Amino acid sequence: MAKNRVVITGIGVVTPIGSGKETFWKSLAEGKCGVGRTESFDPSKFSSQIAGEVRDFDPSGWIDTKDLKRMDRFVQFAVVSATEALNDSKIKVENEDTNKIGVLIGSGIGGLSTIEKQHTILVEKGPGRISPFFIPMLIVDMASGQVSIRLGLKGPNSCVATACASGTHAIGDSFRILQYGDADVMLAGGTEAAVTPMSVGGFCAMKALSTRNDEPGKASRPFDRERDGFVIAEGAGVVVLEVLEHALHRNSHIYAEIVGYGRTGDAHHITAPAPGGEGAVRAMKASLSDAGLNPEDVDYINAHGTSTPLNDKFETIGIKKVFGGQAYKLFISSTKSMTGHLLGASGGAEVAACILALEKGIIHPTINYEYPDPDCDLNYVPNTAIKKDVKVVMSNSLGFGGHNAVLIMKKYEG
Repeated sequence: MAKNRVVITGIGVVTPIGSGKETFWKSLAEGKCGVGRTESFDPSKFSSQIAGEVRDFDPSGWIDTKDLKRMDRFVQFAVVSATEALNDSKIKVENEDTNKIGVLIGSGIGGLSTIEKQHTILVEKGPGRISPFFIPMLIVDMASGQVSIRLGLKGPNSCVATACASGTHAIGDSFRILQYGDADVMLAGGTEAAVTPMSVGGFCAMKALSTRNDEPGKASRPFDRERDGFVIAEGAGVVVLEVLEHALHRNSHIYAEIVGYGRTGDAHHITAPAPGGEGAVRAMKASLSDAGLNPEDVDYINAHGTSTPLNDKFETIGIKKVFGGQAYKLFISSTKSMTGHLLGASGGAEVAACILALEKGIIHPTINYEYPDPDCDLNYVPNTAIKKDVKVVMSNSLGFGGHNAVLIMKKYEG
């Protein structure tokens, strides 16, 4: 059976460096940092007091006040970015078979802020005061559920929760759904709003977060020798995936074609990556095999690049194992150097960054790269964007629990 070709025709993003694809891209190309001192709660008692917060977010133009009160912040991010992506694709839902348009949006944590608030109500006021919307607000699938409800999309509707790989898995699984003809269009990506006291406290207890509190703008520094942990962040990234024939019939603007998807498990540790990036290696190789491409065909890798000591080291080793000598010819950068780590939303935002790099002919930098690390000796596009005619890009996402997901996209050729 011949598989459908799948293209991307719409982009929607909500991030600490800007919401909307144009603002997001401008910030990426300029190397703008979205990390600052945490403002959503008092961070003074925490070892890490910095975050990538979405500070310009105003959902009132997208969601009415009554509905906003029934949505956790992570769902609000998803609804806004998904609606934006659908608008960008110029799909008119009223002219489509809505049974063939689906939604698959992932989240690593879901409605943690709702859990925290309602737990306080339980303790202080008793169970009779818990909101009847408590459960529907917090459950991870409600990002996809609310998008489906609000946009009237009746096709495949699901979610994925694979920690930091959630957004990438959601896009990859949607790619498969479209390849096999189970839908014509999928809205896919990730969303997260976990800059909360319990979340930050938990990551601090793990010693996973950067404590460069006096220099927030320099705290997220992937592949740099002085990196000391990731910076927690929030946001969403959703793209519209479409069967090629459907997109051509609409005379759509096509950003890119998705051609490869690889997914593996480390079977190693609940948080640490497998030694030598072994799981990531298999995922990268699987994505190349799925795409029918050779390592030398790839121009650019959007790395997982979290700014943690082990992840950056093992991802670099993994890239060398997959690409051999070609690894030193690759352009590699980390979006997280600017946004911080969006956790389950990372893959969605980073796929958006990849396809905009294909379209714009520019590779965004890895900012805060000041001190070379002998363990990380590849070309991470330090500090300044470069012009490059990019034809094939790879996006890596590696999550707690040993979840690895890799996507390959390329310029669309008719």
